[in-house]
Amino acid sequence: MLLAALPLLRAQEYPFQNPALSEEDRLDNVISLMTVDEKLATLVGQGVPRLGIANPGATEAIHGIVRGGDAELPGLGNAGQFGGGWPGRPKPMYRNSTAFPQAYGIGETWDREMAFLVGDVMSREARFHSQDPNYNFLVLWAPNADLARDPRWGRTEESFGEDPYLVGEMVAAEVRGIQGDNPQYWRGASLMKHFLANSNEDNRYSTDSQFDEALFRDYYSYGFWKGARAGAKSVMTAYNRYNGVPCIAAPFIREILQDEWGMDGTIVDDAGALPFMVMMHHYADSLDQAIGLALEAGLTRFIDSRFEQVKAAYEGGFIPDEVLDARTRNNLRTMLKLGLLDAACPYDAEEYGDVLPWETQEARDKARLVTQKSIVLLKNEKDILPLDRDKVTKIAVFGNRAEAVLKDWYGALPAYRISPLEGIRAAVDSTKTEVRFQRWDSDGSAQKLAEWADVCIVCVGNHPATSPDWDAQSVQSPWAYGTVAGDGREALDRRSLQLETEDLIKVVWQANPNTVAVLISSFPFAINWTAAHVPAIVHLTQCSQELGGALADVLFGDYNPAGRTTQTWVRDILDLPNMLDYDIRHGRTYMYFQGEPLFPFGHGLSYTSFKYSGLKVSRDGDNFIFRFRLKNTGKRDGEEVVQLYATFKGDDAAKRLRGFERVAVKAGETRTVELVVPADDLKLWDTGTHAFAFPGKRAKIGIGASSADIRLKKRIRL
Repeated sequence: MLLAALPLLRAQEYPFQNPALSEEDRLDNVISLMTVDEKLATLVGQGVPRLGIANPGATEAIHGIVRGGDAELPGLGNAGQFGGGWPGRPKPMYRNSTAFPQAYGIGETWDREMAFLVGDVMSREARFHSQDPNYNFLVLWAPNADLARDPRWGRTEESFGEDPYLVGEMVAAEVRGIQGDNPQYWRGASLMKHFLANSNEDNRYSTDSQFDEALFRDYYSYGFWKGARAGAKSVMTAYNRYNGVPCIAAPFIREILQDEWGMDGTIVDDAGALPFMVMMHHYADSLDQAIGLALEAGLTRFIDSRFEQVKAAYEGGFIPDEVLDARTRNNLRTMLKLGLLDAACPYDAEEYGDVLPWETQEARDKARLVTQKSIVLLKNEKDILPLDRDKVTKIAVFGNRAEAVLKDWYGALPAYRISPLEGIRAAVDSTKTEVRFQRWDSDGSAQKLAEWADVCIVCVGNHPATSPDWDAQSVQSPWAYGTVAGDGREALDRRSLQLETEDLIKVVWQANPNTVAVLISSFPFAINWTAAHVPAIVHLTQCSQELGGALADVLFGDYNPAGRTTQTWVRDILDLPNMLDYDIRHGRTYMYFQGEPLFPFGHGLSYTSFKYSGLKVSRDGDNFIFRFRLKNTGKRDGEEVVQLYATFKGDDAAKRLRGFERVAVKAGETRTVELVVPADDLKLWDTGTHAFAFPGKRAKIGIGASSADIRLKKRIRL
């Protein structure tokens, strides 16, 4: 039996230790007992050891708990070192955690249950890792509620997509998964990031994101708002300025996040944002002044500052006592909700069996399921997929993404990884099918191998750490640098939308048109030639420990794909406005894009087909209910992601996603689908009243399989 979490058993010496008291009474008491230095220590992430209150600690958790480095890329480990505790704390017992697809892939599931599942697994593993109260990792820096407004953004991999409604729904589901369903305690604290409008990496420490109030509410903050409504109390601010003011010191922290949305937990800066106020934004004259401005605005914690720094600012008169007490209260509230002010909380008593959490079959199955659901079938001409094991006896696999599952900057270190090549070989292991592999075509031999094969599978894509493919000599690219123009990551935007290895697809296809392109990437590529010529294209993201197994499940028809794109895949970089133009009305996202996309928002194919019919609309109190019939007209069981879009009179957006559901239907069967859309989700921001309101009396509703494939239409009265 693995060790269960050990509660800090102690007598109730102080009123704040009594869970029967109200939260506010408990916080009042503990603050009254604290010294100034203890209050200042909470500003840099410490607990209150003298009173027996452990530091909650924190960890990156975009698609798995980050607990350590990667043997292949040693430099990736620094994201896991923001743990809690006091000097002399022990090293972590384990470095592994369950590794899911990148957030971009989780978004491509279009499945709230998958976002919840990821959050739930991460917080359970965080509790396991935090069994020693001196080494807690209970604040999860997740989910990322930023919007992928431009595919050149280096951190596209961390976003659920370009649409605020989709992102908001996925964010809310993951928040619930992280925090659990106990009415009094959180399993983990969800800390969303990065508020606000941080979707350029180049010069992000000094750039200014400029846009109006309507875009603030309807677009950039919408996902965070949904997360706050789901129970998130904490957030990380962004590096950039918003309309001239650094986000770390912006009025919206107190006025909107705290006062309006009730986010009374921990509000942290991003690493380095404090000195950047002085050095890059030139908004403060000194570090002391920057500290004072940030705390006055509502920030409660600096993630990379030392106690001596905040102590100096306090002694210099930059931190009033009333501000210090208020920010201490916010930080203590997070500790209280995590059970750290109590002798024990229910999550301390969880038992873990005889197998490490991430090594259980349940964890493996969940990683496999999320990965399966994330796979998008972009093209399937002449039904080349799925592959028939009885007919396909010679498979040639190519490409630099076939042999390994790569790790990104904020990914978990899994206990095992199934590469695409391993997954394909395992899928035909008990058959007569032969699988051969060749990475490149440096001497023309790849074409000969392609000619030999019944089908060719070319696995290509970006490197999530922008590192060179040098096998055993592979090294971490320097911070903010990459070796390929089309790659990007944190601190580095993409210079190109072109896929460097698309020529390999061309060479293989020339020798054998029965080619499947498998794009394993953190963002879209302008693969125009491939889309025009190659009969089948599959997209999935990096990093899942079950990447190869789930891919093989789809290629051989053991799983019928239903993932959907979460961004507009443009054909050319000329389709995009200036990178720093944050007014999306100038041609960004499916809502405002004027060109012909390579693949539209919400696009994805299946191995079966669906028919929509009989749309009826009713209203039940504050909810609009849209019912229709969905028939699986093919020969395979499958899932359809039904999508509801609204068009409002006078709105400058072509349409707006306002509902979706991933629906399973057996072959030949018909299901009645019910989409329940709260009235609030059909409102837009009214700049006159500074509130959400119906934009007129009527709206046009379209329901279909993508933003460009509307099957049913109806006008409704708002």
